[in-house]
Amino acid sequence: VQLQASGGGLVQTGGSLRLSCVAFGSVFEIGVMGWYRQAPGKQRELVVIVSSGGITNYAASVKGRFTISRDNAKNTVYLQMNDLKPEDTAVYYCNVQDRTGSRSYWGQGTLVTVSS
Repeated sequence: VQLQASGGGLVQTGGSLRLSCVAFGSVFEIGVMGWYRQAPGKQRELVVIVSSGGITNYAASVKGRFTISRDNAKNTVYLQMNDLKPEDTAVYYCNVQDRTGSRSYWGQGTLVTVSS
């Protein structure tokens, strides 16, 4: 499975961005899809994941501001980010797991910068 993410950029505090991530290849294997982020000098952290059945798990820091969705027909996962804050600045990575959870695939990362 290969992943291609897009949609990052520079936005002011309070602004919005929408990230997209398309999966190619053995897409019939896809289970959980999600987004992680890594800020400068920090470890990569979970933002949100969504199961193939639509169950979500959000990090507390983004709950109520970010929304994940997936289009299984297009093998795509989206992240709508509203009310962005400077602390949301990071490289955002999409991730998919196969249906057994034994394999994990990462996108190339897309930079989100929120200016104060």
